[in-house]
Amino acid sequence: MVLIRAASEADAAAIAAIYAPFVETSQATFEEVPPDAAEVAGRVRGTGIAYPWLVAEEAGALLGYASSGYFRQRSAHRWAVETGVYVAPGSHRRGVARRLMSALLVQLERAGFVTAIASISLPNRPSVALHESLGFTLAGTIRAPGYKLGEWIDIGYFQRDLATRTVPPREPEPVS
Repeated sequence: MVLIRAASEADAAAIAAIYAPFVETSQATFEEVPPDAAEVAGRVRGTGIAYPWLVAEEAGALLGYASSGYFRQRSAHRWAVETGVYVAPGSHRRGVARRLMSALLVQLERAGFVTAIASISLPNRPSVALHESLGFTLAGTIRAPGYKLGEWIDIGYFQRDLATRTVPPREPEPVS
């Protein structure tokens, strides 16, 4: 049975191992050097704002993770959150990414974020299809801002509103 739970710093090595192949052999991320467990632990620990990270676990092994963090670091962007999801080889096509993202979106809504943004390297039909099935829509495309693995890569920004925009907005807060 697959369990979705909050990630902890103790998961950092397993998260780093899941992420490394995407860094090294794909254009799904613009990182070119895989972060080590210490760097991932810092990302999980966060920035002081309530950015949840979740993991999917089965029989003690991590199958994937979903992350959230700053969309932009200017204070007026604090109601927007960038999301990501990565699944370990051998765990694809099992609904792991969908379960992780669905649970993450619920937590982000509860925390008071207004919009979730996924930055997807294009082309990436599986990721686009997943995000669109979860209510994300294409907000815009940036043409070839990154070069990796011998190609210039487009980025599609996909957006899903999480809450009605109120004036003044409620501050995002940790989810317990």
